[in-house]
Amino acid sequence: MHLMRNIVMKRRAVALLGAGVLALSACGSGADGGASDGGGEEAGAAESPSSDRTEVGALSPRIVLAHEGGVVTLDSADGSVLNETPVEGYVRLNPAGDGRHVAVSASDAVTMYDTGLLAQGHGDHFHYYVQDPALTDLSLEAPMPGHVVPHGDRTAIFADGTGDITLIDPTALGDGQLDVLEETATEDPHHGVAVPLSDGGLLTTQGTEDARSTVQVLDADGQVVAETDDCPGVHGEAAAQPTESGDVISLGCENGSVIYRDGEFHKVAIDGDYQRSGNQKGHEDSPIVLADHKVEAEPAGGIERPTEIALIDTRDATQQIVDLGSPYWFRSLDRGPDGEALVLTYDGELNILDPDSGEILHEVPVTGEWEEGENWQEAGPMLSVADGTAFVVDPEAKKLSMVDVASGEVYRELDLPVVPHEIQVTTGTASGEYEVSPGASESEGEEGHEGHDHADEDGHDHGASDAGGAEDDHEGHDH
Repeated sequence: MHLMRNIVMKRRAVALLGAGVLALSACGSGADGGASDGGGEEAGAAESPSSDRTEVGALSPRIVLAHEGGVVTLDSADGSVLNETPVEGYVRLNPAGDGRHVAVSASDAVTMYDTGLLAQGHGDHFHYYVQDPALTDLSLEAPMPGHVVPHGDRTAIFADGTGDITLIDPTALGDGQLDVLEETATEDPHHGVAVPLSDGGLLTTQGTEDARSTVQVLDADGQVVAETDDCPGVHGEAAAQPTESGDVISLGCENGSVIYRDGEFHKVAIDGDYQRSGNQKGHEDSPIVLADHKVEAEPAGGIERPTEIALIDTRDATQQIVDLGSPYWFRSLDRGPDGEALVLTYDGELNILDPDSGEILHEVPVTGEWEEGENWQEAGPMLSVADGTAFVVDPEAKKLSMVDVASGEVYRELDLPVVPHEIQVTTGTASGEYEVSPGASESEGEEGHEGHDHADEDGHDHGASDAGGAEDDHEGHDH
């Protein structure tokens, strides 16, 4: 078996103030463009709000866009610009795990961006606060920063250039701390991924810059307890509905996906020798994982443009293939609040599917016709789901459409000030939902919620989104 190196079961708090790891300058549109103060937490916080916060009766999701030159944050209610922060290099965005911060990957570092939404439990109700978004000084050095994966109560940050894995407590970000719970590393640097497990263990890949085919599960003491070498080109991970035994994780391979369930790995059977699902999206209440479905080992022109998706059933390691009739790309996939499978296709439609039956529930026109560019870093249509809404970006038109996932209704359109290439949407809650129980360690549903504001038009009402699933990444490139 392969073994992890330098396992350090040590907790430390890091606040790299002014470290200069990520070259940037802040010019916030609000009164204070500096780093966030560290007063607030997710649900259950009892501290008083600091002076730079404003208490509000409701929260509106905030839209964070990466573009050539930096990061910009918009208010989803009206599209107003809340913050503009220049950042050098190609910028990638990932959820940090607390529903408030976004992990900004650029220039060999991962730095936390505070979107300024706070929900604080107070007895049987919540208090809501807003403050100016800002790029913080909470930063980790990460040569060739790769996947950032929140799962359970931890977030794993993988550095492709070194193989280093850093696990943090995302709830400490609201206190102005980068609380490192564990640091470890793979045997060799590679384009890999790590997923924190709810029992204190860790799922991670092993490989080199030239090849990667191994997935391991380590227990809380760092010992390998499960392993498979039958996952060539491993890429893309998604957490599905757990079983009584624990977490269920699906990963893409070049010979069919592999599923970790009930302490063992299970292989998904495929037709033929090659099938790659390197981009996957899961939902904590669904055993079905949405994945891309590529079958060409050497596609003409170097880019396969599939029209089929895979709906992987993690219960029995089978998959249903659905042909949408139009191609899509790696930024096209997401999940709805009830596990709906969302796919944005070249014909400009947002396809909303029942993940169990594969039935298309809605086909929503949201963009003009488009095609994936030759370079995966190029801006293209994309989406992110939060609070029951699919936020769909058409970069060419500089438009964003907000689609109610349940009804398929486009209820708001915003003009964009930049041409973005990545998007994250925050709500202030780790689950992406506003139906939360005050005092709970994680957001849970409750009836009669009143703490959010969609600025609904024509009485429009929509539900909440689960924030689970894999980080978006383009499986046709190792980056």
